[in-house]
Amino acid sequence: MNIISNTLLSIKAAVKTILLSRPCSRISGTAEGSRLLILANGPSLADTIRNNRSFLKSAPTLAVNFAAIADDFLELKPRYYVLADPHFFNTASCDSNLHKLRKSIGETDWTMTLFVPVKFRKEARALYGKKVEIKTFNNIGAEGLISFSHFLYRIGAAMPRPRNVLIPSIMLAINMGYKEILIFGADHSWMKTLSVTDGNEVVSIQPHFYKDGEDEQNRVRHEYRNYRLHQIVESFAIAFKSYHDIANFADTKNVKIFNSTPGSFIDAFERRSITEFENHI
Repeated sequence: MNIISNTLLSIKAAVKTILLSRPCSRISGTAEGSRLLILANGPSLADTIRNNRSFLKSAPTLAVNFAAIADDFLELKPRYYVLADPHFFNTASCDSNLHKLRKSIGETDWTMTLFVPVKFRKEARALYGKKVEIKTFNNIGAEGLISFSHFLYRIGAAMPRPRNVLIPSIMLAINMGYKEILIFGADHSWMKTLSVTDGNEVVSIQPHFYKDGEDEQNRVRHEYRNYRLHQIVESFAIAFKSYHDIANFADTKNVKIFNSTPGSFIDAFERRSITEFENHI
């Protein structure tokens, strides 16, 4: 049954990539050194930045989503930035955080590459492309037969189901050629804050290391109002499975991925505290 199921999933992935995949930026071999630090936006990142600033400047970093609205953005100067959610390319949005993000990225005065889904190439260049280099990727999920999935991952046609921005971030790091990837701020402890009101509305609080504006909080509440609990839990499961798919792919490329996020719920990558790496800078 597993073979049949995986074969069907691979057929589905093939159809999706044929219909949706587009030529995107060539990134293989662009790694600057062997180590990349990925800064996810979980609340634990605040302590990591406060206590380990020098280490976070010891290698190229990759930031995501609204990280650019934080004061630390200008000090850390990430080499890469990844945006994946369609919300970031909505030209009609009145979200105050979104306007701050665009202004901050537009004022970047160091070399930074912004990765965006290929279908948002035009919007990204118009909204963010003043000072940064724009590169594109296919934000298409593929699963099924491992050999076929890995082929799609290698050529950049697809990736493990990209339920959140950390998934394409890690895949981009692997395909650029980084051999050691350290992840910070990937708490993923959403289940601790998940609840249901007496009106049967699901509440999912997803705190970040920066302060979310009121517009962003209202947007998230509005989005979750349209989902049932089983759909949200299923979405969490998809993300956690994708990390295992990434770990399997990384093994084939001799890439080491370490999760250095205290209390993280991700169980796919080896855990290493940041102090273990600080001793070997």
